[in-house]
Amino acid sequence: MSEPLWTASEIAQAVGGQVIGGDFAVSGLSIDSRSVEAGDLFIALAGARDGHEFVSQAMGQGGAGALVSQPQDGPAILVSDTFKALEALGVAARLRAPQTRRGAVTGSVGKTSVTQAVRAGLSLAGKAHSSVKSYNNHIGVPLTLARMPRDTERAVFEIGMNHADEITPLSRMVRPHAALITTVGPVHVENFPDGETGVARAKAEIFDGLEPGGLAILNADNVWFDTLSQAARSAGAKVVTFGSGEGADARLLGFNPGPGQALVRAQLHGQALDFPILQTGFHWGLNSMAVLLMLQALDVTLEDSLTALGAFEPLAGRGAERQVPLAGGAFTLIDESYNANPISMAAAISSLGARKTAGRRIVALTDMLELGGEAEAFHRALAQPLEAAKVDLVFCAGPLMKSLWDALPSTRRGGYADSAAQIGPQVAQAVEPGDVVMVKGSNGSRAGAVAAALGELGRAQGGQG
Repeated sequence: MSEPLWTASEIAQAVGGQVIGGDFAVSGLSIDSRSVEAGDLFIALAGARDGHEFVSQAMGQGGAGALVSQPQDGPAILVSDTFKALEALGVAARLRAPQTRRGAVTGSVGKTSVTQAVRAGLSLAGKAHSSVKSYNNHIGVPLTLARMPRDTERAVFEIGMNHADEITPLSRMVRPHAALITTVGPVHVENFPDGETGVARAKAEIFDGLEPGGLAILNADNVWFDTLSQAARSAGAKVVTFGSGEGADARLLGFNPGPGQALVRAQLHGQALDFPILQTGFHWGLNSMAVLLMLQALDVTLEDSLTALGAFEPLAGRGAERQVPLAGGAFTLIDESYNANPISMAAAISSLGARKTAGRRIVALTDMLELGGEAEAFHRALAQPLEAAKVDLVFCAGPLMKSLWDALPSTRRGGYADSAAQIGPQVAQAVEPGDVVMVKGSNGSRAGAVAAALGELGRAQGGQG
């Protein structure tokens, strides 16, 4: 029988709590009663609803015990503040596993995909642990730490932010041996009076928790490289770089996309590498370089690193492709609907332009959010990469995308609507066999609804797939 993740007495000692209702042990942790599995510890956090309202439901689904700040029936750990207890449990998980090599990933674009690609490499090398989904905030990071088994050999954590001073406490909780910033760009700028400068400073907070002598992995192609490298060195970090220019430790030399995959040409510390990946977006050229450096920092062999990269599939809403059958053939749907900002939007459009296709290149775009006073300008500026990529038809949804729509030549205009729900049918009516259709926009502007509607086309038309 495997060792439990935590015993009740271990939890109580870690969080300064009291065991009530009998002893127990847990195999997992959950903060959502709907996802509680047998053997889980349910943590009753205060949110839009008080988690204590759902303790009985969690126990009914097989929960082994609860972490609570109000007395409950059944086995539990009683504390004064469940959120502070979660943080303490995360730190305790780190302290009890001193053998674990830890990495942390942040950046304006690509955090989740890069973190999960690193996880794939760590899993080949031994007992690995990582964030699930985008668990990268003040709750997700300590929860991920607290879920870390005591025998973990390597772990990687995603750390995100919307405001200044959010990353520092999370980095100090994780205490990474290597910290990676994928890139810095105009994301969440509406929350920073000094715009992108503030975003760069906030991302650099990831170095605040680095272990002494830790490694900073930085994008040498990014305009904020000097700012970030200076911050890293001030924190005592050694800097290694990825980029396309001379001098980068992991240097991208070529990226050749094809249907469902791409070939990457690179040099790692001067060693020539050529390897395939199951990604087609140009940003995956530099992402691959970043992943290689992080895996190296966490003591994963190059062979395992390349094997992991070669097998890593696009995450849902982040470049996943599928063939959607129509009468007379099929079209290719590229689902980039999970999120969008000016950097990722331009990269995705360029990637589409590099695709060889017998049909047309079509994009369906919804609003990019949290861009502050420059939002309309950022949207309007997408007309240039769309022209460079020779995109045939552009469908726009949302009040901000109206700025792009107005900037498009009539020959490129596919359709405009106020919302994602309204644009889906317009795209569906236009698409033909052989076309490549990319859907991209912010999660909050419902780009996913457009991708879902297009994915259902095959079924609606009686196709198989």
